[in-house]
Amino acid sequence: MASVEGVIYHNPKCSTSRKTLELLRDNGIEPTVIQYLKTPPARAEVAKLIADAGIPVRAAVRKREALYAELGLAEASDDELLDAIAQHPVLLERPFVVTAKGTRLARPIDDVREIL
Repeated sequence: MASVEGVIYHNPKCSTSRKTLELLRDNGIEPTVIQYLKTPPARAEVAKLIADAGIPVRAAVRKREALYAELGLAEASDDELLDAIAQHPVLLERPFVVTAKGTRLARPIDDVREIL
């Protein structure tokens, strides 16, 4: 039975996100699943996830997403990137996982093991 609380910012269409959810469950964590494309996090929440994960803002942006190029984000500042993610959640790299031990972007998935 799951005993540890957690949260995953999840996209069910993403294989990495699905594998990360499976990893959490295999380790006794039944997380709150936030499908961030349906329920986008506020800009402040995105900024906190990134800061708590200890990664640069640019590392949390999906650069292969067509919208990244369309919006000309290659030279964007951190504030501009956060604005773009808040406006277009599809730009948020996935999945982010939050547990009592910390926050990680599951790229690679093994990074999540540090907070299980």
